[in-house]
Amino acid sequence: MPDLFSLRTQDLLTREQPLAARMRPRTLDEFAGQDHIIGPGRLLRRAIQADQLSSVIFYGPPGTGKTTLARIIANTTRAHFIAINAVLAGVKDIRAAIATAEERRGMYWQKTILFVDEVHRFNKAQQDALLPHVENGIVILIGATTENPYFEVNKALVSRSRIFQLKPLDADDLRQIAVMALADEERGYGKLDVRIDQDALEHLVNVANGDARALLNAIELAVETTPPDDQGVIAIDLAVAEESIQRRAVLYDKEGDVHFDTISAFIKSLRGSDPDAALYWMAKMVYAGEDPRFIFRRMVIFAAEDVGLADPNAIQVVEACARAFDYVGLPEGRFHLAEAALYLATAPKSNSAFAFFDTLRTVEQEPEGQPPNHLRDASRDKEGFGHGEGYLYPHAYRDHWVAQQYLPAALQGKLFYKPSDQGYEARIAQQVARRREAQLAAMLEESAGAPPEILTFSGAYVDRASERWLQRTLSDLGQQLGELRDEIMARVGLQRHHVALDLNAGSGLLTWEAVRRTPEGGVYAFARSEQEARALQQMAAQLPDIRRPLILQGDVATLSDLLAAVEPDVRFDAIIGRNALTARADKPAIIASLADWLATSGRVVLAETMPRYTQRLYQLIDRTALLGALAQKLADAEEAIYTQAEDAMVNWDENTLAGLFIAAEFQVSADVIERSSQVRITSGLLDRWFASAGAVRPSYRQHLAAHLSAEELAQIEALYRRQLRGQIVSWRTKTLFLKATLSK
Repeated sequence: MPDLFSLRTQDLLTREQPLAARMRPRTLDEFAGQDHIIGPGRLLRRAIQADQLSSVIFYGPPGTGKTTLARIIANTTRAHFIAINAVLAGVKDIRAAIATAEERRGMYWQKTILFVDEVHRFNKAQQDALLPHVENGIVILIGATTENPYFEVNKALVSRSRIFQLKPLDADDLRQIAVMALADEERGYGKLDVRIDQDALEHLVNVANGDARALLNAIELAVETTPPDDQGVIAIDLAVAEESIQRRAVLYDKEGDVHFDTISAFIKSLRGSDPDAALYWMAKMVYAGEDPRFIFRRMVIFAAEDVGLADPNAIQVVEACARAFDYVGLPEGRFHLAEAALYLATAPKSNSAFAFFDTLRTVEQEPEGQPPNHLRDASRDKEGFGHGEGYLYPHAYRDHWVAQQYLPAALQGKLFYKPSDQGYEARIAQQVARRREAQLAAMLEESAGAPPEILTFSGAYVDRASERWLQRTLSDLGQQLGELRDEIMARVGLQRHHVALDLNAGSGLLTWEAVRRTPEGGVYAFARSEQEARALQQMAAQLPDIRRPLILQGDVATLSDLLAAVEPDVRFDAIIGRNALTARADKPAIIASLADWLATSGRVVLAETMPRYTQRLYQLIDRTALLGALAQKLADAEEAIYTQAEDAMVNWDENTLAGLFIAAEFQVSADVIERSSQVRITSGLLDRWFASAGAVRPSYRQHLAAHLSAEELAQIEALYRRQLRGQIVSWRTKTLFLKATLSK
């Protein structure tokens, strides 16, 4: 039985212990943090409360509660508890502990728990001496280590123990511990009038970096070294807090400029592809005590923000290094820090992921866009609202892609993602660009994908563009334009050094492909309108100056003068065009000019939609609903549209155009391809057909009015609207592909 002197000595030692030791939790209810292993209902909590603990190893950074958990177990268990420190203990101490355990078991049938602090410090002989007694249950092992037990502890011991990983305490846990220390009258400073400013507490919490012991040591130093004022108040402000935990407050305070300046220098060095500077700034952070996980988090962000699709493997490498660091720990984990930083510093760079934030701003500023009808969920409302109707399944098309409206109608044609020309992204950039160009051509150009416009042109550009996107929701127009582009390019055979002229650049469908195929040559793009020229200039601005096409704008009849003004002696290895001659009345003069612009061995390749053979509207309806001879009168009136000798759009066919080239001393080959596409007949389209007057060409109604009465027109319009509105029809077109070279 201890005497009074011994009790007095023990009480004195207890009161003189550091605050961190005095405030050690005595029960699970006092324990802060680690809810993932000792929260209500967790296995470890149940085992401790039921006193049914098996061998365990607690693994985690300093100050997270490993030793505290062992002491809580000692306070609650009925087993005999022995504690040793692996730094101080040897094989002799282990054997003594085993002997005590065997005695307790033999005499009292009592279990023994052996707590080994810093168990990773045991050498092989010490671990081997302990192993058989853990295996046969003489002792229940509780090991505590800051090192990864899978590397630093005997594999046999690990296999016979359950590993619990403790994590750094979060800010809320640390605040709770600080409040308890200042309020506890028995073990803390509850008997003193200590008042800590909020910013001072936050500073201590941040700098402690998940370590409860570091936090309590800092609070103790602050309280013990700060004299009370006249009212007996011990005031701890930010300056006192900084002095109490100087190492990081001075060298690398999270609240100060050094932290932000250094991580900024590190990130900018990675962005600038300077591996030496990146290693230097990272070494400075590690030396100053920065949490490596913070550095890894920033590198994971960087891998997506600044490397992105230029090297999609970057994020995988950084994540793998971060996982390896958690597995290995310090100091060896610094290899993985270095590997991740070096990979990022030397990787190609792309910040194209910023497209998301541009998109986000659009969402914030623009009216909310609804999903197009064909993209909506068809499983619930298809019958009632037609949701999902007209959706094109991309896998059913060549290359698993089909042009289709995906953005809300108000945002059609808007580009958010801009691929870089670096690394892997340079490969996908071309595919993205080619598909966009095909879609853009389908939206913008009058004659190339909206055959109904052969009959009438609307004066409202926005309406016309919107209408085309409606057509594209259910047609393969974009894919057809892509195929048309490829057919032209296959016929013209552009080489890297060629100089090419796009005779009708429009949206740039052929221009941008020519730019890609002639990196050492040059491309001239002729735009018919200022609007087309501006759009081409905007797209060209994304290219380096030396790769941009030379964009000319005006009437094709003035092209010779425009060329003479910029490059008088230029001769083209290839002249390409899509619908460059379709509606021109002066086809012979333009064709004659081509001979002047073409190099001796050059070639002309044109794709011309032939309006003469376009889809007849009367063939789309059931004409039996028309009375008497009106059905035939309608057919005759519409056919008359395509036999007008004075109309430059319809007064030619493949033989006519080939003959004009032959007359201009070209050698010609020509073939005609017929295609059919799906078109939705919208109310807007019907309105243009039956408008009283077309803005540029006569409307369908005006053409029919030359042969039909007003009453007959009214019957026909009513029938069209009744039968066709909202319907999807098959629309037939023919395209002439003509290749011409100068006669020898």
